[in-house]
Amino acid sequence: MVEATGGGAAWLDYDRDGLLDLYLCQGGNPATEARDTEPLDQLFRQVHPGLFVSSADAAAIVERQYSQGVSVADFDDDGFDDLYVTNVGPNTLLKNQGDGTYQDVSLIAGVDNKLWSTSSGWADLDGDGDLDLYVCNYVDYDPYHPLPCGSDGKPGTCHPMHVKAVPDECYINRGDGTFTAESQSRGLYGPENKGLGVVIADLNNDGLPDVYVANDTTPNFLFINQGQGQFVESANLLGCAVNRDGHPQASMGVALGDYDRNGWLDLYVTHFTRESNTLYKNLGTTGFQDVTGLVGLHAPTLKKLAFGGVMADFNQDGHEDIFVTNGHVDDWRHKGDDYRMEAQLFSYEGPRFVECTTTAGEFFTRKLIGRGVAQGDFDNDGDWDLAVVHQNSPVAILRNVSERGNWLKVRCIAKGNRRGVGTRVVLHQDDRYLTQELAGGVSYCAGHESSLIFGLGGNSSPVSLDIRWPDGTRQTLNGVQVNRELILRQDIEGTAPSQANNTCVDEIGSPRQGD
Repeated sequence: MVEATGGGAAWLDYDRDGLLDLYLCQGGNPATEARDTEPLDQLFRQVHPGLFVSSADAAAIVERQYSQGVSVADFDDDGFDDLYVTNVGPNTLLKNQGDGTYQDVSLIAGVDNKLWSTSSGWADLDGDGDLDLYVCNYVDYDPYHPLPCGSDGKPGTCHPMHVKAVPDECYINRGDGTFTAESQSRGLYGPENKGLGVVIADLNNDGLPDVYVANDTTPNFLFINQGQGQFVESANLLGCAVNRDGHPQASMGVALGDYDRNGWLDLYVTHFTRESNTLYKNLGTTGFQDVTGLVGLHAPTLKKLAFGGVMADFNQDGHEDIFVTNGHVDDWRHKGDDYRMEAQLFSYEGPRFVECTTTAGEFFTRKLIGRGVAQGDFDNDGDWDLAVVHQNSPVAILRNVSERGNWLKVRCIAKGNRRGVGTRVVLHQDDRYLTQELAGGVSYCAGHESSLIFGLGGNSSPVSLDIRWPDGTRQTLNGVQVNRELILRQDIEGTAPSQANNTCVDEIGSPRQGD
């Protein structure tokens, strides 16, 4: 059963040379105790733009577990990206030593979760300024003594309803390099938890991070932050636990974005065949509404089984699009389902999404078994590229070559949180507002570049930025030029909220040639 789910990836700049590197999880044989013969997870260093070299050995990474996913955070705030790898069995926390190597600190840190874990996400859940860790656990399954499952006399993946649920875990950062497991005391638990995907973001606009969990065949969770690191599960109350028919779905991954530009972050959840993926529109204080059919997203995904997905403005026209990767967990071609499937791309044309898969490039003609999707601007040209992981096939690096509009790329360095997780930026240009947040988790089993990229279409006029840092401090920047990257540094001297000053802005480069 564990062979059906794995396949994670993460973009990070582990050596701080300004070029994104790529971490990839590996599988092997989940039922062997001879782990020293199993394949190692891989780290590819980008040494020149577009050129990667294998660097796991040089980085002292020895991760031979049956891996599922990976997330990135600078959990000790030393300026270097650390890695958390989820496995079937003990998870691994790899601390970046700052010299190009990693150290396994899982046992010391107390985060060596021994269950079957999938996605994970980092955020400051208790409001103390450092990053905590939420880990999705799937089901109680022993690959050494697998359940006999199948269909029509053929062996196959067990249906989740036949396997016992296990609770997710939340690890609170104590600030000394160690963590404590506190999901129960924090209210971060719910019945029949079979977690596969997670997003940590402010979903009710109260300035506090909330946690949304995609559960497989059971209702999804939305843990609303009450302050002081306490949460209340509210997905059913707020309309995002089940679909519009009131049925739980086989939820896999979660994409996040403000597709309708109303200032409230929406959720796009990927699902099994014959269910369609689901778009939950954030209505504000009244909760969420399943608008999948209303915006043209129901029928195109009915025959697909989707895992990783992201919501981003790939052609920079000012509207967020949706990318999903697909692939079955079993070979059910005798039942009419494809095993290998094409990925899909949907462009938001307002008020509906239009599938543009057939014109998106040669990659979209390939049938593959897709799992994790990680987004990053690996070629540093100001638009989102993708890494897509496939089972038993090579990873795909998708370079974005879209005809595109004006843009602004923003990277945020917060106090105690140098990747800026939890920072929200609202861009104002003329009569429109674009809202984005550096969220924890997102997609499926993946880690992403810690940047925000705003598409502005044909408008190249200066913009204003309203920044809400993770600690609630607010700043406003006016007259920001576009078609460039900005690094925003939170003023450690405590600049008054809403006061713009040049010390908190570092403009990197100038508009690139041809932009």
